[in-house]
Amino acid sequence: MKLKLLTFVFLLVLIQSTIAAEKATITLPTTPVTGNPLGVGSDQMVVPISILNGRELSLKRENTLAETLNSIPGVSNSSFGPSVGRPMIRGMDSDRIKILQNGVNNLDASNLSFDHGVSIDPLIIEQIDVIRGPATLLYGGGAVGGVVNTIDHRIPKEKFEGITGRGEVRYGGANLEQSNAAVVDVGSGNFVMHFDAYNRDAKNLRIPSNAVSSRKRTTNSWDPATSGYAPYATNHGSNKLINSQSESNGGAVGASMIFDRGYAGVSYAKHQTQYGSPNEAAIKIDMDSDRFDFASEVRDIGTFFERAKFRAAYTDYMHKEIENGAVGTTFKNKGVEGTFELGHQPILNIKGVLGLQFENGKFQALGAEAFVPSSKTNAQSVYLYEELPIDQHKITFGLRHGQHDVDSKGGGTFTATNKSFKTDNGAVGGLYTLNSQWSLTGNLSHNERAPSYFELYADGVHVATGAYEQGQSNLKIEKSNGLDGQIRWKHGQDSLTLGAYYTKFSNYIGLLSTNTLVAVEGDAHKISRFTGIKAEFKGFELEGKTSLTDNLQLNVRADYTDARDKTNGGYVPRISPFKIGGGLKYELNRFGARFDVLHAFKQEHVATNFNYGTHKELTTDSYTSVSMMATYKLPTQYNLEAFSRVNNLLDEEIREHSSFLKDIAPTGSRSIMFGMRGDF
Repeated sequence: MKLKLLTFVFLLVLIQSTIAAEKATITLPTTPVTGNPLGVGSDQMVVPISILNGRELSLKRENTLAETLNSIPGVSNSSFGPSVGRPMIRGMDSDRIKILQNGVNNLDASNLSFDHGVSIDPLIIEQIDVIRGPATLLYGGGAVGGVVNTIDHRIPKEKFEGITGRGEVRYGGANLEQSNAAVVDVGSGNFVMHFDAYNRDAKNLRIPSNAVSSRKRTTNSWDPATSGYAPYATNHGSNKLINSQSESNGGAVGASMIFDRGYAGVSYAKHQTQYGSPNEAAIKIDMDSDRFDFASEVRDIGTFFERAKFRAAYTDYMHKEIENGAVGTTFKNKGVEGTFELGHQPILNIKGVLGLQFENGKFQALGAEAFVPSSKTNAQSVYLYEELPIDQHKITFGLRHGQHDVDSKGGGTFTATNKSFKTDNGAVGGLYTLNSQWSLTGNLSHNERAPSYFELYADGVHVATGAYEQGQSNLKIEKSNGLDGQIRWKHGQDSLTLGAYYTKFSNYIGLLSTNTLVAVEGDAHKISRFTGIKAEFKGFELEGKTSLTDNLQLNVRADYTDARDKTNGGYVPRISPFKIGGGLKYELNRFGARFDVLHAFKQEHVATNFNYGTHKELTTDSYTSVSMMATYKLPTQYNLEAFSRVNNLLDEEIREHSSFLKDIAPTGSRSIMFGMRGDF
């Protein structure tokens, strides 16, 4: 269903409502509580967390969720071209990173394959919380690397009367993007409704030079006749990345009844996107997702448990891979996931929550190129999280126990198999306040993750990567121990945070290359097998800002990750190199400007034992990315702001080492985007 007309209608309503609205502005509440069910601010969090919301988020929105988060230290983009990007955190991706919508898992197929997009469009998101490091206590053993929680306020939680909303239009960029979005909330006191709609149309990405890197063209694995990983790809383009276009649209409606001591609400959201795969010139992907959410909270119950919260979502997701107009493989993912949480009264000054999380999902892969069988996943977990304040300090601790059943339905060449796992996670942390400006945090955790359905049961050629992927049904639980610490300084609006981490895996499940050959339709393929190994991840992150004058602010950032295969020697693949950057932000009256520089060093720590398609991982050159932005608030009685943004000012050939297609799909060339945003 095309929603462009609906979006423009909403934009018209937005403008008309702005003209009619009173000058008093209703501000939607932010929700910086991811990783802490007690709702403390980010300054009081023990785990490293970054929050992106408001005007800052509006100006940083990009084509994908991972691109939108590229300014956060420790976060990188495992992109498969400009239309697909799943966040990596501290070198970890796939099932180790939980992507949530309003605290409930986003159910799609982006964890299965690098060419599967995340079914969340940044245009509608109101806030993004990013936890760097293990968040297994509250979100399950899978969240070993971190959590990205997108918040959209589709289920309102606060009562108000009147109308409020925002709208945005923009055009330009390296892919000549045309996009617009509108969000409107209407309230009559206790009853509040939410409406939103968006669409995005992007052309083939303009790139600085040849899509294929010079390093790739000089390797023995490069064949100009096939030009890539897929046997039927013929050309990736020069100055323009072939088959990198995309079109997305969607919308949602939600409603809540607000009580004196809580709320109850529902929402329905639709997301559709069609995009090309730069790796396969003949392939287009059609993704469709329907999601129903329910959320409720009751406070001041008056018993031992003072608060109860329930959140659940049902998702119906479908992903079709279309080759020359014919549907090849279809992926379906249907499921229900939710949490029920009880917050208790303080016991000896200890305050916390008891929670239950449940998941019931059914995955299907249909078609000749399906390399995983249909499967069912059922999981239930109970968790306990507690905080003990001691003067200006704080101690946190928690436990989680889970039961995970992962069943293969078999069929065709696949065998029906049932596997069950029990996982136990625990963590203890603390915040020590040195004085009014300085504080220290630390977190020690034990993390366990049950193997996913594709790690257990995959058995076939994965066309997107060109590898024959084989699971092992006898895989053991992935286990790790982690240590994380930060030193924080804050004085007024100035702040500086330096953190370091170390995670040791006694069993890390990776896709390792083998020398075993298997014949498929007359072609020989080397098997890449999901295997448990020992691994170590360590690194640091730096982020800070300070006011040089009343109008000028300096921002700095840096991050580094070192990830090693301790069983076979060498490194884990697609680990971003050391990055360091800084920027200046200037604001005077209605005018604002920003200048940012990010330098990524050469990455020579490449994997030798891990699968990386049909070829070995190559070194990635250093680059310097320079961007500029200018904003101007229009001199009207309405809150309208025009903005322009220039990316890759030096027109460098930028290849992100974390991208699976880095050697055939660089990021965009020098470009400029114009836009207008407004809210009331």
